[in-house]
Amino acid sequence: MPCVRTEMAGTPRSGTRTPPALRRSWLFVGGADTAAQGAAIHSGADVVIQDLEDFTPPQRRAEARTLAAALYAKCRAAGVLAAVRINPLDAGGRDDLAVVMPGAPDIVLLPKTVSATQIAALDQTVAQAETRHGIPIGATELVPNVETAVGLVETLAIARSGPRVTACLVAAEDMAADLGAERHPDGQELLHVRTRFLVDCRAAGVEAIDCPYTFADAEGAEREARFARRLGYRCKSLVRPDHAWAINRALTPSAEEVAKARRIAETFEAARTRGEDRVLVDGAWIEVPSYLTAKRLMTRAEAFAKRRR
Repeated sequence: MPCVRTEMAGTPRSGTRTPPALRRSWLFVGGADTAAQGAAIHSGADVVIQDLEDFTPPQRRAEARTLAAALYAKCRAAGVLAAVRINPLDAGGRDDLAVVMPGAPDIVLLPKTVSATQIAALDQTVAQAETRHGIPIGATELVPNVETAVGLVETLAIARSGPRVTACLVAAEDMAADLGAERHPDGQELLHVRTRFLVDCRAAGVEAIDCPYTFADAEGAEREARFARRLGYRCKSLVRPDHAWAINRALTPSAEEVAKARRIAETFEAARTRGEDRVLVDGAWIEVPSYLTAKRLMTRAEAFAKRRR
């Protein structure tokens, strides 16, 4: 059975943590690049990820670790969730955690996850660090990164591996390379990966974070985010700070969408009051599933509106 999760796995030192479903944009930034980190914090991204793996050359990892605490503090001051992607535990990840955990990152991401066993080991290591540094036990969320075919077929088990796992993230470039797929801006080569990954995350009760759009244009990033939303995604990773607002816009219900959802809901409720089982709205038959979808969109929009107040 999937693990039972609350909307928030913990509370950061700065206050109430944004629920996973409302974390639209997850921005990776170089672990030792202070200029890029400053831009990331003010990009509009909901989560800033200090990447100690691929985005940090091995010879700069020690330097990057020493920047962690200050970066996480700046994220919290700006109302941004602070995350870190460590290296695999047996390839520098334990050293990463030993230095960055005193800064109490909100979220730890593990790259190239292929089994629930890896997450169990990470959970234990993080718990020990929480105890050592006076961090509330369980406050640190875990987000496995699925980047290979082996990881993809194990996604359900990985996502169910413990209550700290509130989301999973699927890769683009590493996944395409592992599959031997040819990358293209339309992303069709990863369509099966993205749909299968989403289904497994939903079945496990965790949030699915879509792969990054790794091309330069913000218009393409927004277009891909809108397609991801059509598939069912509510969150997307990114590697360019100038894509954050475009992705946030794509994954936030617009005023027009809210108005249509409200019309659907009100019309359906009126029809049910009259004893009708469905109703025609704008040429489409609205039944219970469509009504519930409209209500969910209205609830999501209201949640974002409350965050802005």
